[in-house]
Parts: sequence; structure tokens; C-alpha cells
Amino acid sequence: MNNSLLPPVPIPVRWYDGLAQYQQQGYAHVLATIVAVNGSAPRALQAKMVITHDNCCDTLGGGGLEHDVVRTARQLLNGEIDTTILKASKRDKSINKNTDNNNNNNKDNDSDSTPSKVVRRDAVYTKHYPLGAKLAQCCGGSVTVMFECFNVTPPMSILVFGAGHVAAALMTILAELPCQVDWVDSRPEMFERYLLDKSNSLNKPIQTEGLSKELAAQPSSNQPKLYNLPAHIRPHIDDDPVDFIRPFIEPFKQSGQRFILVMTHDHSLDFELVRAALDAASEANGLATSLDNDGSDKDLDNDYSKISMPYIGCIASATKAERFKSRLLQRGYDKQIVDQLTMPIGLPIGGKEPMAVAVSIAAQILQHYHQK
Repeated sequence: MNNSLLPPVPIPVRWYDGLAQYQQQGYAHVLATIVAVNGSAPRALQAKMVITHDNCCDTLGGGGLEHDVVRTARQLLNGEIDTTILKASKRDKSINKNTDNNNNNNKDNDSDSTPSKVVRRDAVYTKHYPLGAKLAQCCGGSVTVMFECFNVTPPMSILVFGAGHVAAALMTILAELPCQVDWVDSRPEMFERYLLDKSNSLNKPIQTEGLSKELAAQPSSNQPKLYNLPAHIRPHIDDDPVDFIRPFIEPFKQSGQRFILVMTHDHSLDFELVRAALDAASEANGLATSLDNDGSDKDLDNDYSKISMPYIGCIASATKAERFKSRLLQRGYDKQIVDQLTMPIGLPIGGKEPMAVAVSIAAQILQHYHQK
């Protein structure tokens, strides 16, 4: 994904680091575990590795075994397993259950045996591997691998403008959810309370203003922790926050649902951010439609056919919402586009305290996310 807001994160070396990182980020991944070993095998019982769409961390022993484990895990992540490998019938499941019970008593040293079919047991898959010629392995034993899928539903990516009271309250909620949050404000002092090193205060504006550049330039796992915030919530200090919108909406290879929340201290800035978001979303959607109708490039067609308009929400009173929408229509925006703007933001659950408003916003995001 070509997005300056989300720099590449280094691949964890150990499975437990990868599991923690991908769980926290809401990134789709598979935990593959050796749950049975018969005879000689490259790794011991309970060895694990984590596989994502494009990376792996740790190992189950390498070679043909690991190659097939990675391939199977990615089939699961892509939802391809049911089209490439038949689901087990009730009779098959009964046979497999008996086979599993006898695995510890039987060694499979048939070098010409092929890996058995994947068996689905609710959300957990298992696959048995004879370590023979078909896998180009000479161990002579066999292993059974369990595949556990996590976060297969695309994660939430949230771009928040403004670091006032409501946004701060919202971050306490988002800190507990699997999502990637980029939090933007032009005022360094609004993030000062989160600094771990209080010497980077308003008395040292150069260091403080440079924090956003450091965050954008360095992977979060390697850089020194600057803020007392979860790794998946990243502050950005920038004098021109509008620049963050287009790369956030940029559609190539972008998975998951995108949410843009506008809640700055400046109504004129709110309006410019809303305009920029509507413009970028409309352009991306228009390009998607044109490519979807043009079969000349199937690869691009497949990428763009998955694009949907992001959620664009702005905090507002009823009066502010009416004024914004009227101004947008006067400037030539199509009513259908303007109607896609969520304003006022949040579910009408009552309460005007910052946390009450934050709860209503988080509830609306989750409702939108789970109904897609």
C-alpha cells in the first residue's frame, strides 16, 4: 500500500512478537501451530509461526513443509480454501476424528504420501503432513499443523483531525480496539500531555514539531517510543492537515474500511477538510467506476472494484451541519455526494460531555464497520 501515513512495519522475528503486533493493529494473520508429531520432524510439538498476506515470522522448519503451510494460510486469509479444497462431510469428519485419535499410535513413513486435505472445525483448520518425497523432506516422520485465523474481516483505518477534548476521549476508546489510527493536529501543545520525555515541551518547539516527521519516516516498532499512546495510535503534528487526506484514501491495494473524522478547533478548517475528503473520495470512486466498466486491465479492475466510499464524519451542531451542506451544494457538489457526509457525527444517544460524544462516535463507527 502506497500510503505515507502508514510506513512499512519491520517483520517481527519471533511468532509471539508478530502475534502481538498484528493483533494490536487489527491486521489479518494466521497462527500456525504444530499440534502433533510422529517420528522425526524439523520442529518440536507446539512450534509456531505467524503468516500474513505478505510476510511471515518464525518458522516451522522450512522446506516444503513450511512452503505448503504458508500457501494454505494465505488461502485461508483470501477466502480461497473452500474453492480449492473440499469441505469435509460428516462422514469425513468422523473418519478424521478417528484418525486424529490414532495419530499418536501410528507413524506415517510413506515417502510417496501427499499432504491430506484441510479439515474445517469451526474457525480452526488442521492439515496432516507426511514428511516424505512429495514435500522434498527426508525426515521420515509426520506432523499435523493447526491453522487459526485472526482479523480476517478487514481492519479499520481511522484518520482523526483535531486533538481537543472529544478526540482525546475518543482515543481512550480506540486504544482498546483493533484499528490503525492516525491523529492529526497543527498544535504541538495538544499532544504535549502524551509525551514520555517532558523536556520535549513547548520550550523546545523544534523538537516537538519534528515528531510527526519522525513518525512518518520510521517504522513504529523500531523508533524510540515518543508518546504514551498505544502503537496503533500515531500522532502527527502538521501545519497543513489537508495533505493527509488524499494518501489515506488512495485506493491501490488498500484493504479494510476507512473512516475520516473531522473535529478540529476551527470551523473553516473543518470545512476545508470535509471538502478535500469528498473530492478525494469522489475521484477514487469515479476512477473505480471507469476501470470497473473497462475490462482492458483485469488486475487494476480487480483492485478498484473493491473500493467503497470512506466514512466521512464531522462533529457539528445541527446549525453547523446545515450551513456546511448548504455551502457544499452552492459550490456545485452533487447532492448524492453531500448526503454521504455524516454530520453531525455520532449516534443520537444523548449526553454532551466529551466522553459521551466520544462513545456515540465510536458506536457509530463500529455500527458502520460491522454492517458492511
